[in-house]
Amino acid sequence: MAAGIVRVTLAVAALVAVALALLWASQRRLLYFPSRTDRAAADRLARARGLEPWAPAGVLLGWRARHPAGARGTLLAFHGNAGSALDRTYLVDAFASAVPALPLDVVLVEYPGYGPRPGSPTQAAILAAAREAIAAARAEGKGPVLLAGESLGSAVAALAAAEAPSEVAGLVLVTPLASVPAVAARHYPFLPAAFFRDPWRTDRALPRFGGPVAFLLAGEDEVTFADLGRALFDAYPGPKRLWVDARAGHNGLDWRPGLQRWREMVEVAASRAARE
Repeated sequence: MAAGIVRVTLAVAALVAVALALLWASQRRLLYFPSRTDRAAADRLARARGLEPWAPAGVLLGWRARHPAGARGTLLAFHGNAGSALDRTYLVDAFASAVPALPLDVVLVEYPGYGPRPGSPTQAAILAAAREAIAAARAEGKGPVLLAGESLGSAVAALAAAEAPSEVAGLVLVTPLASVPAVAARHYPFLPAAFFRDPWRTDRALPRFGGPVAFLLAGEDEVTFADLGRALFDAYPGPKRLWVDARAGHNGLDWRPGLQRWREMVEVAASRAARE
């Protein structure tokens, strides 16, 4: 009897180990959901949406909306884990002219493995792309560089800013991702925190930035969860302000241009640059 129990236990353990190994190997497919397209089709779509390729040194980094009045700053926008940067023109509409005294060029940064950009999405590859975009925006010299991120993009913005806090004036974090382990604990409670290859630890990185951060939460966020976003806000030691769209789900925020909160959020993010 005891030997039979041992055999069953070992068999179950082996099956669990195999399942975890398969999940480990494929977990990035559960995190990143890119839309792929060829460059010519992406260029046509960009032009139709009032954007142009942003390719410093000949390397496509994303898509730029030039402010018609001439920009006095640049906002680099980092998108969520699905689709591509060209799906996020609402970020241009919300932020480009939110503060009349600070007209912004908005760049929708593309991730490796998304849209027409070659490569594969991993935390290391996406962060390298973010660093490259920050350096290119700084080199253009169009005033302060702000970073905006939604969902996964909030982690990209926070980790990139933490690596180069003097290069970034401020952050706008929308439906922020506190970390992959924290969110996964709600969706997949059987997985240990150490399991994740791309942990995206915004909670650990953000305090290293120290500059002004504007937070916008969806009150009924069923993906990254409002309470985790609120904890991220509460723990941040730097200058900050919080907005909550109380009845919105993760993908249900009110993105209408001209809302007062867009002006206020840009003003918070740019407040350090305004004092310099």
